[in-house]
Amino acid sequence: MRRIPAHGDDAGLVPLVNDHDLIIAQVPARTEGFPSTRSAPTGTSVGTMHSRTLGRTGRSVSVIGLGTWQLGGDWGPVSEEDAFAVLDASAEAGVTLFDTADVYGDGRSEQLIGRWRAANPDVPVTVATKMGRRLDQVPANYVRDNFRQWADRSRTNLGQDTLDLVQLHCPPTPVYDDDAVYDALDELVADGAIAAYGVSVEETAQALTAIARPNVATVQIILNAFRLKPLDAVLPAAREAGVGILARVPLASGLLSGKYTADTTFAPEDHRSYNRHGEAFDQGETFSGVDFEDGVQAAQAFAAAVPEGMSVPQAALAWIVQQDGVTAAIPGARNVEQARSNAAAGSASVGPDLDGAVHEVYDRFFRASVHDQW
Repeated sequence: MRRIPAHGDDAGLVPLVNDHDLIIAQVPARTEGFPSTRSAPTGTSVGTMHSRTLGRTGRSVSVIGLGTWQLGGDWGPVSEEDAFAVLDASAEAGVTLFDTADVYGDGRSEQLIGRWRAANPDVPVTVATKMGRRLDQVPANYVRDNFRQWADRSRTNLGQDTLDLVQLHCPPTPVYDDDAVYDALDELVADGAIAAYGVSVEETAQALTAIARPNVATVQIILNAFRLKPLDAVLPAAREAGVGILARVPLASGLLSGKYTADTTFAPEDHRSYNRHGEAFDQGETFSGVDFEDGVQAAQAFAAAVPEGMSVPQAALAWIVQQDGVTAAIPGARNVEQARSNAAAGSASVGPDLDGAVHEVYDRFFRASVHDQW
């Protein structure tokens, strides 16, 4: 059965994605599948992660977050024990932003995060969830009553009276122009159901429309070394308005893991098999919309420019968060090693040579085919 097309966060859908070796510390012992309660996360990388203000929320969050689509189990089973281990490892490495959605595992991702937070009440983590894909994505469904119902369900799943941040989950374009939508979201803020709201978008034009709204706190958009269009107008507009930018699909569905070849295959139920040309949902969600074979060649060219001592995905993440206007990148992780390695990018630095290489690779492989899209 095909899953709800909830947009991706490079969730480590198969072992190849972001699956490289970087062991920093042992995961704390736990009891009966629950993370151990502790006053603060421990681990050798605490204190090294850079932080930024999350747009108009005023919250400080780590520049590397954790995307948790994979914890819902939509793209392969993830046990509770493994899910808690990933959340533990991320927090221990300094990650203070978890991104989820009400449709990830039909709420399972939210529920696991809620249980983890309940067991770790002193660990400061901001949870950004999303709503709007529990019904057909038509403008008529983006109304006050549905917003209230969806928010209340997420509040129950996450065990929060007030949700930290709720993002509209890639709604149709007319929704971004609808005053009633923002009035309804403002009511949820006034009622204390949510602390702040933002949007997740497919297109830069949608992002610019949302940024112009006075109470939109954040915009989540696909941004990576193979998707540079947001650098043109979205990041400058967000900087000027004080809106946070969350970069999703930061590893281009695994192309920027540096491990794929032209012969790499994926399971039939994996969107990287069935949605390469937008057959099921927006093509830009799969490999950032680029041709797979071109993407493999481009990834090899990118890898050749990676500074010594860094892995390819770490360099890809570090490059993103060094773009002026980006608040955080939100890669996913299926295991502890991926979580720790991703987090290490939050204290890394890449210089102008890599930035130049990113633009050269993009111009050579992708600009003509993708830049005018999305």
